[in-house]
Amino acid sequence: MNVSMNVEDYMHELGGRARAAARRTARASSAERSAALEAVAVALEADRAVIRRANEADLAAGSAAGLDAPLLDRLRLDDAAIDRMIDGLRQVNVLPDPVGAITDLNFRPSGIQVGRMRVPLGVIGIIYESRPNVTVDAAALCLKSGNATILRGGSEAIESNRAIAASVRRGLAESALGEDAVQLVATTDRAAVGHLLRMQEYVDVIVPRGGKGLIERISADARVPVIKHLDGNCHVYVDRAADAAMAIHIILNSKCQRYGVCNAMETLLVHAERAAEILPAAEARLAAEGVEIRGCDATLAVLPQANRASEEDWYEEYLGPILAVKVVADLDAAIAHINHYGSAHTDAIVTADYAAARRFLAEVDSSSVMVNASTRFADGFEYGLGAEIGISTDKLHARGPVGLEGLTTQKYVVLGDGQVR
Repeated sequence: MNVSMNVEDYMHELGGRARAAARRTARASSAERSAALEAVAVALEADRAVIRRANEADLAAGSAAGLDAPLLDRLRLDDAAIDRMIDGLRQVNVLPDPVGAITDLNFRPSGIQVGRMRVPLGVIGIIYESRPNVTVDAAALCLKSGNATILRGGSEAIESNRAIAASVRRGLAESALGEDAVQLVATTDRAAVGHLLRMQEYVDVIVPRGGKGLIERISADARVPVIKHLDGNCHVYVDRAADAAMAIHIILNSKCQRYGVCNAMETLLVHAERAAEILPAAEARLAAEGVEIRGCDATLAVLPQANRASEEDWYEEYLGPILAVKVVADLDAAIAHINHYGSAHTDAIVTADYAAARRFLAEVDSSSVMVNASTRFADGFEYGLGAEIGISTDKLHARGPVGLEGLTTQKYVVLGDGQVR
């Protein structure tokens, strides 16, 4: 940051440069964007030692500041982590380019053809915490989809992010895109975030990546559209027609494969006719994993050793080894519970009943709805998107895992040969 500038002037300078860069990036060919990404990968490899030293400075500062072990672990960039960043960038680079694709092209009675072309959003502001690898992931996705980006990482990773961003910009400097296609907010002053959220003349969309508190603050303060999800209160409903072995397998994977992720199951719903069979079997496996069960009265009648659930438990995203369990009367009650208490993230039904599955898919109002599969599949890579910038529970523009296509929009195109109206 230029020390002679105040934060507002600095952010507006970033915004103006990003807007100009977005025009260059949007008009660049797919080959030019691909060459730029490969140049970034080469620069990151060459600067590996510099990035490691910057990361060691962040780790030392974080340890001195009393950051807990999980946060320090998310902050750490060893050689394997740098390898993953570079590999991830190259994986994004080989994905199909969505920009410029024209779809739904049809002749009208007037003789014109009307279709829709996929185009970049423009300038994407990305605000994130802790993980410095996001600096590369976000830059790669934005560049591949023809956008420019302004990145604002957490203060605990400032030295790592500065080093990574310098490598990214060095790789871009000789490309058709230019180094300003990726800019890092170099100051840790929190006022910078407030300006970024209000720069409607420069920024087209904000993507926050972090905890619920961060996303709530950004959503409340932003004047720029936000692609977000606040939390992941995900459900698995075991229907009357469920296969018991399949249900237990899905329950265990949805809850225990990883706890601290937004697509882990937080509430288990079980049809009343299957509770006496499913719950003891599930509880035995969950107890072996150290999972605490908080259940409704009907659950406690089957599992007296479980703890009683409060009303707040049905809303909770635990991100840990705790599971809320409720016995429901039927499919209607399961759908009503999910739509009332859920966070519109990911919900699954286990059933052999085709009609029940179809109703669940149609009536559960979430960004991902699944039949006979673990909620842990709600992920851009697992969906075949190659990578994701985040998961959106909004209903407008992008919903679910947001990959390259989610970082673009569409405009109508009309092809004629002299028609007039």
